[in-house]
Amino acid sequence: MPNDAEEHRKDATYKKAKREGYRARSAFKLLDIQNRYNIFKRAFYILDLGSTPGSWLQVAKKYAELNLTKHKDKYYQRDHYKIMGVDIKRLSPIEDIKILKMDFTSPEFQVEINNYFNGEKLDLILSDASINKSGNKFSDQARQIKLCLNILDLLTKNLKIKGNFLIKVFQGADFENFYKKMKLLFMDVRSLKPKSSNKRSNEIYLIGLKKKY
Repeated sequence: MPNDAEEHRKDATYKKAKREGYRARSAFKLLDIQNRYNIFKRAFYILDLGSTPGSWLQVAKKYAELNLTKHKDKYYQRDHYKIMGVDIKRLSPIEDIKILKMDFTSPEFQVEINNYFNGEKLDLILSDASINKSGNKFSDQARQIKLCLNILDLLTKNLKIKGNFLIKVFQGADFENFYKKMKLLFMDVRSLKPKSSNKRSNEIYLIGLKKKY
């Protein structure tokens, strides 16, 4: 069971999220990762998988808007951004963001990506997606890795060369193999357990920087 200090910390982070206009304290996980690895650098076309309740989309929108004014130079830049969020659960609308209620592992989802982004490759793919936990740590970890492998398939089709990637993984038996697959795809792969994560949780985030091909 969570101890009182853990509950207080979660409650304080929740209140901070509400004060700053975020839908959930999970926003601070993404902000922590951004502060360390600058994954939103020149990110205009962004896909967020497992978006409910929408706090990561709020962060993505904030940085996409900043990028429009920040990166006006001879290098890669755009005069607009496109962000898509998807979840099997219902998600309240966010202005200027495309939100889909569907299973992103279905073939139909690729059609939606192609249509919305006009067949162009993406700058950044985010995934805070998680299986519904059963309580069996071993089977849950195996199911989460299977989901993550499906997300890697999506990534290879849709993320541009030198694009960035962030995904939630569960540590366990298959973790090393998944990590090695990411090392093949990216110039640099980092792992991080954000400060706002529950200390007892086996969740960890992998950050893929600069896709190779």
